[in-house]
Amino acid sequence: MAARTEEDTRVQDGSDLNLQDQPRRWRYHAFAIAVGCLMVLLGATVLAGWLLQIKLIISVVPDFPSMAFNTALCFMLSGAGLVASTLAARRFLATAAITTGLAAAIAAARLVEIITLGRTFHNVDVLVSQFLIPPDFMAQIGGGMGPNTALIFLIANLSLLLSLRAGRSKSQVVQELTSYIVITLGMIALAGYVTDAEQGYRWGVYAAMALHTAVGVVAFGSGLLARSWLMQPANRAQIPLWVPAAVCFTGLLVDLYTPLGVANGILYVPLVLTALWFGNRNAPLFFAFACTVLLMLGFFAVKHDEAAFWQEIANRAITAATLWLIAILIFYFMRNTHHLENERVRFGALVRSTPDAVIVIDERGTIASFNPAAESMFGYSPQETIGRNIKMLMPEPYHSEHDGYLTHYLQTGEERIIGKTRMVSGRRKNGIVFPIDVSISAVITGYTKTFVGIVRDISERVRQEERMKTTLAQLEAYTADLERSNHDLDEFAYIASHDLKEPLRGLHNHSRFLLEDYEDKLDPDGVRRLNRLVRLSQRMEKLVNDLLYFSRLGRQQLAVKRTDISLIVKDVVATMELLLEERHAKVIIDGRLPEVICDAPRLTEVFRNLITNAIKYNDKPAPLVSIGYLDRYVGEDGTVARNVFFVKDNGKGIPEEFHEDIFRIFKRLEKSQDSEDGTGAGLTFVRKIIARHNGDIWLESEVGAGTTFYFTLGKKREGQNAAA
Repeated sequence: MAARTEEDTRVQDGSDLNLQDQPRRWRYHAFAIAVGCLMVLLGATVLAGWLLQIKLIISVVPDFPSMAFNTALCFMLSGAGLVASTLAARRFLATAAITTGLAAAIAAARLVEIITLGRTFHNVDVLVSQFLIPPDFMAQIGGGMGPNTALIFLIANLSLLLSLRAGRSKSQVVQELTSYIVITLGMIALAGYVTDAEQGYRWGVYAAMALHTAVGVVAFGSGLLARSWLMQPANRAQIPLWVPAAVCFTGLLVDLYTPLGVANGILYVPLVLTALWFGNRNAPLFFAFACTVLLMLGFFAVKHDEAAFWQEIANRAITAATLWLIAILIFYFMRNTHHLENERVRFGALVRSTPDAVIVIDERGTIASFNPAAESMFGYSPQETIGRNIKMLMPEPYHSEHDGYLTHYLQTGEERIIGKTRMVSGRRKNGIVFPIDVSISAVITGYTKTFVGIVRDISERVRQEERMKTTLAQLEAYTADLERSNHDLDEFAYIASHDLKEPLRGLHNHSRFLLEDYEDKLDPDGVRRLNRLVRLSQRMEKLVNDLLYFSRLGRQQLAVKRTDISLIVKDVVATMELLLEERHAKVIIDGRLPEVICDAPRLTEVFRNLITNAIKYNDKPAPLVSIGYLDRYVGEDGTVARNVFFVKDNGKGIPEEFHEDIFRIFKRLEKSQDSEDGTGAGLTFVRKIIARHNGDIWLESEVGAGTTFYFTLGKKREGQNAAA
């Protein structure tokens, strides 16, 4: 089975994380829906109190600020939007956009009214309620939506609306930060009620935030926080929602009752430290921001003694700086942890997907990690191996020697196989012993040493090596047979060159003696037969000589050196002067012939054979032979060659069906007319010599027009093989 790619492994890891993350997501989903439903219930209850004119529902406690009609309406709209935003269907998202947009519009209009017209105008509050609520009851309750309440509904609903339309990653961070601000402002208002500090729930001379409004605001912020965590990846928030809220609330209470705000800094430190349990590495910065807001609001919520005013300012500045310092340290710690976790995941994916077995052991030889490739190789599951000694995977003698080697290494530090690849044997679960390559490295972390072994099954390689050894033994036997055959061939050549020629010479000589002594006594037919016997014995001797030459041609070493080809051609033409005069033939050199590294005597024989054939088998009154050189040759069949020599004649031409036959030994296209004719081995010698030079020879011919022989030295034509 092919190893999974890194992308496949990443997808698989993501699927596993999603499965593990389902319980967390269900919890946050349920919490966000529950908060949204409670907000709708709260808003509906207060609206019912307005419609039924029940003051207890509107104010909760007599003489406490009341929840405005529009505030209750915003709770209903915001709660419905929060619930709808957690549902995936398009119609629910559209509902969330409409409801949160209406709530944000009401809050924005109220803020604009407060900023432009002041505290005595409540046009936005009475715009809808005047048609449903009697004016005298409205005048009796008084008040309206406070600026702090309007600000909370505006930023909270805008962040919720943004998360529906903008990119998920950025919008969820904005929503998370907004939720912290909303929770903080709500808790400040609650702390104001607990400590009887009106500045906590009333900003300036404007309408105050009601007690149940503050509770609803804290719930709204918690719902927004749960929704932001719901939309974020796994491992983001791993602590209960009430923990940061409780710390914030306690810190603010202590802040309001502690002289100079000394103790609150100690309590805010745990709030920042809770960021360690959050997957979002920006969480400590968010918490530091929230704590800074709490510090500032705690300072302005109470009256200060003039003598200690600047001392408390300095104390709070130092506290805020300390909190931010801790937050920054936690931020960098979480960032480094995040990078290490990513590296761990990548390393785990690499170990799982590698085709080699990766086994990790501790100093005692106990298996700590066993990857899938090791499972497949040894047949054990990780549950069967992890926690047990690595010896279980070893046959003897490695099984008995392993602990001693490990102890020796830990005591002396002497490395025998650490950092090296060694071939040993492994033992599968079924008891089968097989060869393996093991590479072990030591990883030192502090005072602990861990050993990582990479194991590769080399059973197939060992089998191939055994087959290779068998093949080499066969080749050695074949080589010995070939050497013996060559020796026998040399002996045959010696016998043929001496013993076979001796009777041939005897036949030739006795035939000549008979002709000289008894020619006048024999009839014409007897003389003709004796002459025929002389010619046949001469031809037989030539055939024997050519056969011996051919047998030695492939075994003799070439005496190569740099040679001027034009000098070879001129030397061949000079030795053929008589033949050229008899046949009225002419040999010309077409262009420049280069110098090449070759065996000059053998190449001389090549040109002599080709030129001789071009003249002898020429039916023109003035045979013409042209010798030249081409840097690049392109054949009729598209084959390409470089550095090509050619010998061209204007003779009879050779039919295409005989282009291969002419290179066979003793193959002649025309019958011999006399004993001076060749044996038909010349072109065979030519091909053999060129093949010994790692070259190729071929021809192009047109019957009646002539033939051109092409050959290379040292390079074959592309797509062609030289025949040896």
